[in-house]
Amino acid sequence: MVSIKAQNIQFPSDSETTPGYLAQPDNGKPHPGIVLIQEWWGLVPHIKDVAERFAREGYVALAPDLYHGKEAKEPDEARKLAMQLDHARAVDEIKAAAAYLNSTSDVSPKKVGVVGWCMGGGLALSTAARFGDLGAVVTFYGRPLDESDTAKLLVPVLGLYGEQDQSIRPEAVRDFGEELEKHHIPHEIHIYAGAGHAFFNDTRPEAYRPDAALDAWTRTLDWFSKYLR
Repeated sequence: MVSIKAQNIQFPSDSETTPGYLAQPDNGKPHPGIVLIQEWWGLVPHIKDVAERFAREGYVALAPDLYHGKEAKEPDEARKLAMQLDHARAVDEIKAAAAYLNSTSDVSPKKVGVVGWCMGGGLALSTAARFGDLGAVVTFYGRPLDESDTAKLLVPVLGLYGEQDQSIRPEAVRDFGEELEKHHIPHEIHIYAGAGHAFFNDTRPEAYRPDAALDAWTRTLDWFSKYLR
């Protein structure tokens, strides 16, 4: 197993700094970079664990803390934090996280991927639509972009969704896939039968679907390997 190191950091974002969690292989060699975007719960242990999983797969993984220290344990609290989030600032901080990775000697080649879950999946797509210099994007059950923002995408998109997701219906996902096709954006869209929202989150037993999660993880690693290495 690859030895890794992980730590809380502060990285520059405009004239301020943003906290984050950085995990990377501990072998002194450069690796591709990935920015991980939290669910509406915040930068909780689950997201840190996924960052460490990416590090063990040979990536430098940075999860920015878009809530700046706040976490939610109950859905009502998470919904409130998500509604209070300044999405424009969040996108700027995600872009700053990618720029920070590219500025370090630990990251090579200089094209960073972005992956997000739930709220973070939508923010990952919004960041990719606004900044075309990312290497690839993966969205786990993130809200699809509207037609005008989809047309701005220049980044390969992998979309991973649940057939039984009550907040993001399969019809909307298929429409998003058609828009990606229309604009000739490299993409793959997968809708998992029997899976609902948050099927990847193994800390939520009511939602977690191991088979779908494993397949989605494999596809994510293949996607980033194809476009970042």
